Amino acid sequence: MHKYRLIAKKGEGTFSEVLKAQCVKNGKMTAIKCMKSTFESEEQVNNLREIQALRRLSPHPGVIKLIEVLYEQPTGRLALVFELMDMNIYELIRGRRQYLPEARIKSYMYQLVKAMDHMHRNGIFHRDIKPENILIVDDALKLADFGSCRGIYSKQPYTEYISTRWYRAPECLLTDGYYNYKMDLWGVGCVFFEIVSLFPLFPGTNELDQIHKIHNIQGTPPPEVLDKFRRHATHMDFDFPPKEGTGIPRLVPHAPDDAIDLMCKLLMYNPDDRLSARQALRHAYLKELRDLDKKAKRDALAKSDATALVVPSTASSTVSSHVAHGQRAGGGGGGGG
Repeated sequence: MHKYRLIAKKGEGTFSEVLKAQCVKNGKMTAIKCMKSTFESEEQVNNLREIQALRRLSPHPGVIKLIEVLYEQPTGRLALVFELMDMNIYELIRGRRQYLPEARIKSYMYQLVKAMDHMHRNGIFHRDIKPENILIVDDALKLADFGSCRGIYSKQPYTEYISTRWYRAPECLLTDGYYNYKMDLWGVGCVFFEIVSLFPLFPGTNELDQIHKIHNIQGTPPPEVLDKFRRHATHMDFDFPPKEGTGIPRLVPHAPDDAIDLMCKLLMYNPDDRLSARQALRHAYLKELRDLDKKAKRDALAKSDATALVVPSTASSTVSSHVAHGQRAGGGGGGGG
């Protein structure tokens, strides 16, 4: 830790505390996540899901960048050094009286859905999507805190406690760990609603109240959906009185129709009917930003092709050796998360 000068405490969770610190060498500000547990070996540290996920997903503009891992062998203490962001989404909307500009909401949602798509395509789901784990600096948004993540292809049931109650999908509440990556999209839908409305959609006080809050707005699902969940449940009584549900649109009357439509499709009760991140990116609400993104990529590609045409032939052997060396490095990734 001698490489960094501690400035202030930023926050604390169950498993770690986060400190704002300055790198002594270059003066850059960072966020250092100090783990409360101790670790016996470097191998144990490298096997941490959070570190493995960050390395696999980086670099990506929508994923927080891991700068370095600080591990002290004698004490077993571990700290992860990240780029410093301004605030999280909860801090952005807490106490706010005026709605966020529509263009800003759309930009944040596009970046969030893109980060989700990148993560899911790389075989990881987050399991704790909530405003506190989505960080912003200026106009950029990044996903953080991969401490609860799992592999998409890992075996069900998932037993550990996951995801903060208010953002927990019905399949997580009702079954004994039989859920998949679609739970992340439910979390995205809840966050989307909260950014638009400035209040949480389902603030349940316990698990049963959480289900009732969902049913009050979404209505009770068809019997076949509940039957599917019931097959994987032992802890929950499924005797829910049939309810219509008030619906999401009346809670955000100021929101554009296409925003409400995307929100509702991310908050489908049945995970099989819920949009994936890839499908959400193709939704009309995000089309304009997706088209701009595509154009920027095409322009960048055309520019790099034009540059490649003027590379002297003597450089070709150097270029090919770099490519050969970079193939594995590119696949494993390092330092971002």
